Amino acid sequence: MIQSLSILTDTTKCIGCEECVAACKRINGLRTEDPPPRAGGTPDGLSADRWTTIIRRPANHFVRKQCRHCLSPACVSVCPVGALQKTPEGAIIYDKRLCMGCRYCMLGCPYGIPHYEWSALAPSVRKCTLCYPHLKAGTISEPACVTACPTKATIFGPRDGMLAEARRRLSAEPAKYLERIWGEYQVGGTSVIYISDVSLDFLGWQESRFLDETPLPEKTWATLRLVPAEFFGVGALMAGLYWVIERRRKLARLSEGTSAEGNQGEADHGE
Repeated sequence: MIQSLSILTDTTKCIGCEECVAACKRINGLRTEDPPPRAGGTPDGLSADRWTTIIRRPANHFVRKQCRHCLSPACVSVCPVGALQKTPEGAIIYDKRLCMGCRYCMLGCPYGIPHYEWSALAPSVRKCTLCYPHLKAGTISEPACVTACPTKATIFGPRDGMLAEARRRLSAEPAKYLERIWGEYQVGGTSVIYISDVSLDFLGWQESRFLDETPLPEKTWATLRLVPAEFFGVGALMAGLYWVIERRRKLARLSEGTSAEGNQGEADHGE
C-alpha cells in the first residue's frame, strides 16, 4: 500500500528567509521576479508564479503558505473534466490538456490556493504540486522547499510519521506550542500540516460549519447535484471536442512527417 506523503511545518523554526520560495521557483521554472499585485488578488503573495509564500505576522512570526494537498480535495471534486487529480501519494496535480478554464477549483478551494495565469495567452491554473513529477521520477527525495530550508522548519515524510513527530514536539515542549495540529482533521485532513506558537486561523483554518472535520467533497456534491445536468453535459462535450481536435492534430503531424519522408525518398531515388 502506497503511503500518503506529507509536509510538517513548524512555524517556531521559520526565520522568513524565503529560501523555500526561491527553491520552488527554480525547480518549477517559475518567474524569478514576482509580477505586480493585480486588482482583487490575494494579499498573501501567492500567484501563478509563486506557489509558496512567507506571511509575516506580528512579533517576528513567519508562516509559510502553500497548497495543503487535502486528503479529500474539493478542487478535484468540483472539476467537471478531471483536470485536477489526487495521486496515490497524496499530491494534487493538474493536467492542462484537460482543463476547460471554468476555474471552479479556485472557487472550491477553502484555502484560496489555486491561481490563474491571467496574463498568459494559453492560461493554466497553477499551484504547488508537492514536486510530484520530480519525486515520481526519482530525481529528488523530498520537495525542493524542504531541502532548501536552513532551519528544518519544514520536514517531509509519510503522513503518519509527520503526525507522530508533531505530537512528540507538542508533548516535549507544551509551553512552546499551541496544543493543536493544523490540518490533522479539518475538512477531512490535509497532507501539509502545521504546529505553531500562534494561531493559524488566518490561513483559512477557522473553526466553522464550513471547515469542520467533514471532507468538503461531501458538501460540494450536495450542492452540485442541484446544478442542471446540462452543465456537465457541456463539460463532457467540450472535453470530447478537445480530444478529437488533439487527435486530428496528431494525425496531421504524423501525416506531414510521412509525406516529408516520402518526398525525401523520391528525391534520393531520383539522384
